[in-house]
Amino acid sequence: MSSKLSDGLDKAGIARAELHVFLCIGPDCCRARAGELLWEFVKKRVKETGVRAMRTKAGCFRICTGGPWLVVYPDGIWYGGVTPARFERILQEHLLRGHPVREWIVAENDLQRRSPAGE
Repeated sequence: MSSKLSDGLDKAGIARAELHVFLCIGPDCCRARAGELLWEFVKKRVKETGVRAMRTKAGCFRICTGGPWLVVYPDGIWYGGVTPARFERILQEHLLRGHPVREWIVAENDLQRRSPAGE
């Protein structure tokens, strides 16, 4: 493995991650600027708290309304209409303590229901 690839994997936090946070930052589900500002807040707060989470931003989850969207894996919890204030509560309760914020969950899918090929 090249040192550049190894450095990238380390920077992404893959080996130590317990969670993976995906954020859809628009432009169709929300204003792109609002999505970018939220992304910067998410990066800052994840780093400051030391939560063991990888984070990934996306331009579209194909929902195209009600965003920005945040998905937490492996829990498969989908939150819509995320703001910095909402993310702070999600961070404190869900990411750090393991208790999803029930009133803001729009959908759940932990991806564990998949059947092996051929069944």
